[in-house]
Amino acid sequence: MAGGWWAKAQGGGMLLALLGWISSCVTTFVPLWKNLNLDLNELEVWNMGLWQVCITQEEGVVECQAHGSFLALPPELRISRLLMCLSNGLGLLGCLLAALGLEGWRTCEDKPGRKRRLLLGGGVTLGMAGITTLVPVSWVAYNTVLDFWDETVPDIVPRWEFGEATFLGWFAGAFLAAGGLLLACSSRSTTTATPLARPCRRAPAAQGLPGGHHLHPKNADLVI
Repeated sequence: MAGGWWAKAQGGGMLLALLGWISSCVTTFVPLWKNLNLDLNELEVWNMGLWQVCITQEEGVVECQAHGSFLALPPELRISRLLMCLSNGLGLLGCLLAALGLEGWRTCEDKPGRKRRLLLGGGVTLGMAGITTLVPVSWVAYNTVLDFWDETVPDIVPRWEFGEATFLGWFAGAFLAAGGLLLACSSRSTTTATPLARPCRRAPAAQGLPGGHHLHPKNADLVI
């Protein structure tokens, strides 16, 4: 029963990790971190991401333009780029390590200790990927809230609001962290197996030798 429970935990953790990694990659590249509706022109919606700004018009036409310079970006966007790219790399590495350590795979099947370390390392790496996803998304969201409620800015000035990628990033970070935790905890089920000792067997009865001689029992091997 315990082995079946740990196998289900590994499967669930791997599924959460894959969903989190895919969602994190989508969050990194879609220009939906912030939304802006212009009161003067309600037919246009501005969307900002880590890499570009897009304008969606009423006719469905979308025009995107990349950010001019990396150094010209606000600090939260610059660091968010680096952290999100790091999160994508850690998520991929964690999924590969955890997959090699799963009980259902034949890789390193004769070395359960190594499979346990791979599974544990994959879980820890996925947890780090979840943290590096939650930090930039939360940082950008925090600054968006501060700018929205900034009383020094006139009310007629449009304010940026949360985009869809913000919520997707929170789900991605939570999935990665939860999947990594499940995989790390389930590594306890993969223990180093000790080979069983061969049972002792008595030597077969002494066979008669040619010439009427018999093998003396003292010269026979008692254990094979």
